[in-house]
Amino acid sequence: MSSTQYDYPGYIFAFLLASGGLLGAIRRGSAMSLVAGVGAAVAAAYGANRVTKNNLDVWPSLYTSIALLVLMTYRFTKSGKFMPAGMVMTLSLLMTIRYAILIA
Repeated sequence: MSSTQYDYPGYIFAFLLASGGLLGAIRRGSAMSLVAGVGAAVAAAYGANRVTKNNLDVWPSLYTSIALLVLMTYRFTKSGKFMPAGMVMTLSLLMTIRYAILIA
């Protein structure tokens, strides 16, 4: 790879996860939302950084998006509420597909 190709979708995904955790903490006073959202965002940002450095190094990003996909699919089917579980489930599915395509 001759020039750096930033993993913008990965960084945007991380930003949305952190924002959602912060919003949950502010609106509902949920420390768990903050910890979970920021923790997932750190993992996603780390993965995006790895993909930025080497576009074939998708494993941290792929594992993070799969874990979120499984967890949020469970939460969405249990609650039936699109926000936040359905939204994170959808974004995680898109990111899982994206990273799976990069390694194919």
